[in-house]
Amino acid sequence: MKVKELVLSMLGWAALAIVSLGLAGLVGFLFIRGLPALNLRLLFGSTPAWDALLALRPVWDGIWPAAAGTLSLLAVTMVLVLVPGIACGVYLACFASPRERDWIGECVDVLAGIPSIVMGLFGLELIILLRRTFLPRGTTCLLLAAACLAILVLPVLVTATRSAVEALPRSLTLTADALGLSRAQAVRHLLLPAAGPGILGGVILVMGRAMEDTAVIMLTGAVANAGLPAGLTAKFEALPFKIYYTAAQYTSSEELARGFGTALLLLILSWTLILSARVLQRRLARRWEGVA
Repeated sequence: MKVKELVLSMLGWAALAIVSLGLAGLVGFLFIRGLPALNLRLLFGSTPAWDALLALRPVWDGIWPAAAGTLSLLAVTMVLVLVPGIACGVYLACFASPRERDWIGECVDVLAGIPSIVMGLFGLELIILLRRTFLPRGTTCLLLAAACLAILVLPVLVTATRSAVEALPRSLTLTADALGLSRAQAVRHLLLPAAGPGILGGVILVMGRAMEDTAVIMLTGAVANAGLPAGLTAKFEALPFKIYYTAAQYTSSEELARGFGTALLLLILSWTLILSARVLQRRLARRWEGVA
């Protein structure tokens, strides 16, 4: 038995070392190639920074429009996915019958296995159908891309919410029953605050997935040169598509270096948002522990 435990421990440490070295090598290579190009000129080109930030002048040779488009896309996606994702997870954990848990859970699992390129094709076919019926002037846009991304990442949030609520101790439900709280009151005032850190962990995963996906947005509204997002029904630029476009179309080493700089900026932006969410997650956990 001890030999088996030793072997499993060695395999675990070996796997950890391989993953850590691979990640360190990838991030290190990206920093080496992208850090020299990471400057204000990469963001704003020849346009003054304040004029670009205030949208007083367009940015044609920088990636600021792509960065703004990525943040706008992420914001709209989170608005679309948060309520249905959390509500579905809470319903499965607290209100659904065993039969409903089975078939809704299977639907969520199937949706989680759909490749992102298929979701992009779904969005493209959807707008074509709408143009033939209700929206003759409809086209791919920021709202369509965000809706497809929301559907793509919905299973992650549903599963995380359900797991967070189901992992709570049974004593919380018994306490709610003893206090005479209804099921809805118990969920609102007791279970959701207690499961908040776990739900926020799912939100972090959703943010990371939505920010880096390329296949969906390249078929539903992302273009190479759209400028700052003009609205929900307009085309937009995004950092993942900018990286893809640069890798496929670059004609000089300087342009390739800008592509590496864009990739590094996307990585830094993702880390910043995720670390901010982690800090909020820890504060929620400490607040709940203090109240409890």
